[in-house]
Amino acid sequence: MATSRLSIVFMATIFVLVTSIAAKEYVVGDENGWKLDFDYQNWAKDKVFYVGDTLVFNYAAGVHNVAKVNGTGFQQCSTSASNGIMTSGQDVVPLQTPGRKWYICGVGKHCELRNMKLVITVLPQTWAPAPSPMATSTSAKLAVPTIYGFVVALFGSLLLLLV
Repeated sequence: MATSRLSIVFMATIFVLVTSIAAKEYVVGDENGWKLDFDYQNWAKDKVFYVGDTLVFNYAAGVHNVAKVNGTGFQQCSTSASNGIMTSGQDVVPLQTPGRKWYICGVGKHCELRNMKLVITVLPQTWAPAPSPMATSTSAKLAVPTIYGFVVALFGSLLLLLV
C-alpha cells in the first residue's frame, strides 16, 4: 500500500516537473533592464519564448512602468486602465498563453519617443522544444533553465522509492 502511494507521488512529481522543464526566465534588456533608448526588438529577435517562460522587467520604480497592451495600443503607444499597468520595478510576467504579446512603458512619451516597447511571439509549450541556438551574449546566462530543479526532484523521488 505504501509503495503504491509513493509511486503515485513519484509519477505526479515527474508530470509536474516535465511540463516545466523547458521554462526560462528572461530579464528584458538583460543587464540594461527596462530603460529609455534601448532596442528591445533587437534584444528579442533571437529568442524563442514558450508558454511557461517568464519575462522580468527591471527598472527604477516611479520612473517607468510596464503596460500589457494589444497591437493597436503598441502602435499608438497608448494604455488604458484595463491594461493592468505594473509599477513595482521588478515586474514578473508569466507567459501563460501562446500568441503575440505587446508591452510598453506608459510614462510620458517613453514609448512613443524613447523606444520603450517590446513585442514577442509566445509559442505553445511542447514536450521536447527545439533547442535554441547557443547565444554568446549575457542573455544566455540570464535565461535560467529549470533542469536543475528537475534533476534534484527526480533524485529525491528515487530516494523516497528506495526507502
